[in-house]
Amino acid sequence: MTELRHKPHRHRGIYLLPNLFTTAALFSGFYAIVAAMQNRFEAAAVAIFVAMLLDGLDGRVARLTNTQSDFGAEYDSLSDMVSFGLAPSLVIYQWALSEMGKAGWLAAFVYTAGAALRLARFNTQVGTADKRYFQGLASPAAAAIVAGMVWVGNDYGLQGKGINLAAWTLTLLMGLLMVSNVRYHSFKGINFKDRVPFVSVLFIVLVIVLVSYDPPVVLFSVFLLYALSGPVWTLMLLRQRRAERMVQRSSEIQPTEDVKKNNADDFEK
Repeated sequence: MTELRHKPHRHRGIYLLPNLFTTAALFSGFYAIVAAMQNRFEAAAVAIFVAMLLDGLDGRVARLTNTQSDFGAEYDSLSDMVSFGLAPSLVIYQWALSEMGKAGWLAAFVYTAGAALRLARFNTQVGTADKRYFQGLASPAAAAIVAGMVWVGNDYGLQGKGINLAAWTLTLLMGLLMVSNVRYHSFKGINFKDRVPFVSVLFIVLVIVLVSYDPPVVLFSVFLLYALSGPVWTLMLLRQRRAERMVQRSSEIQPTEDVKKNNADDFEK
């Protein structure tokens, strides 16, 4: 009698809960583009920040509910491309760069291409890169800076060639920082399950109050400082490594000189 071999049953379908958050983030990015086309720039900027919040939640929800999947990872990457690659570049193009002609849409394209390359590099380094750090500015942080500038400029009525040039420069720099080798803290080493001092809770309350006082200015300033922290920290690391190399070289040269001196003394004797 031929023994029947039962193949393991493969469950088809996707996990609903984390992909709902991803879909909501994708919708927020798409809505930002639509709002910008209607010259509703404050709504467009807020939608990008909402997409950031949802993007941070989908991964945590997947880990907490043990519903991680390859499909979810790929879907999240495509959602990030729309929400943090296409949406910010089109929003700031519609707000300020469209008046600069070819230079404007080229800067917007550099940002979009930088986000795509940043996401592709991140996906290929998931299993090997140090999770405590990012290589290059993360696309959500770059999107927050671009959207924050639009939000601040729209609230304060900033217009003219000066703000257009600033928007062009910022868009170009964010695109280049995303594909750079500058290191940034990822803050993924923070364990929210551990106990914290009571002062930490007070600090969180102060942060919420500060953001509530003037959301566009505070959020733009915080993410801009984060973007600047990467080059500063990288330069400090390079100087530290250079100093360590100089100390190592001097320690290697010193014994050689001592040996030569001893040989010379023996020859004189």
